[in-house]
Amino acid sequence: MEVDYLFQIGDNIVYPMQGAGIIKAIEEKEFSEEKQQYYVIKMLISNMQVMIPTGKILSSGIRPITDIVALKHIINIFHHGESDRLLPWKQRYRVNSDKMKTGKIQECTEVVRDLMRMKKEKALNTSEKKMLDNAHECLISELELIKGITENQIKSFF
Repeated sequence: MEVDYLFQIGDNIVYPMQGAGIIKAIEEKEFSEEKQQYYVIKMLISNMQVMIPTGKILSSGIRPITDIVALKHIINIFHHGESDRLLPWKQRYRVNSDKMKTGKIQECTEVVRDLMRMKKEKALNTSEKKMLDNAHECLISELELIKGITENQIKSFF
């Protein structure tokens, strides 16, 4: 029986809050006497392997990595987008957390941009430092897998 999968072995993907990864295999496993197909994903940041049921891939928020065409828009957002500096830190943290949970590169870019701008003005609290580090790692992990990206384009995010 031939099955259509959303992703194929070797595809580069982004897992919200975890960063970029590569589909290494599609395996059948049995848990509680029920067989199910799983994507086996090698995560780049943590170097761990994640297994996600193929039927839950859409609800997990996993998406293909961004292409080089969309990257130009993302770089523009990073350099020229507006930051909302008026939010109290707890509300700002919640907004940034929600952005990270979407797994969208544009949202992640906005978090990195806004927190980096803030860091230049004043020291970030521990929670925001951690969020900046995580968002930056997620962004860089995806950028490194985009075909056709130049080293200068990656460096523009520092």
